[in-house]
Amino acid sequence: MQEKREPKENKMLIVFTTPLTTPKKEPRPLTLPLFAGKVTAGFPSPADDYIEKNLDLNEFLIQNPAATFFVRTQGESMLGAGIHPNDILIVDRSLEAVPGKIVICALNSELTVKRLAKTNGIWQLKAENPNCADIVIHDELDMVIWGVVTNVIHAL
Repeated sequence: MQEKREPKENKMLIVFTTPLTTPKKEPRPLTLPLFAGKVTAGFPSPADDYIEKNLDLNEFLIQNPAATFFVRTQGESMLGAGIHPNDILIVDRSLEAVPGKIVICALNSELTVKRLAKTNGIWQLKAENPNCADIVIHDELDMVIWGVVTNVIHAL
């Protein structure tokens, strides 16, 4: 006898068969010189020409390598937060998505980056550009938060 099944709600489920961020082997540290002095926007000081230490950008930018991934941006909805088209975002899946944090989420099967907000009990994904609409989060919306943005890599 075949079991009768009730139709299920059409919700998006993302399943990762392999971690997004686990490299085949641990990357070798790449250390570059970090100068001790600060860069002056006015008259330069010749006294600040010594190296404080070597800096590994992986160590500096990535706090939890097993839960971190990179994603490239498109669009202009987050210009006010310093996120421009073609920037690379560093995203940590282990951090809690709390109001005020910038998050990456799958929204109706499309990735988006917005600031998570809660105002008067209403959750929103807020754009950082007055020309872009905010998104009110409600039960009918297919949404999965992938992680919290920790850093932006922006080319000049």
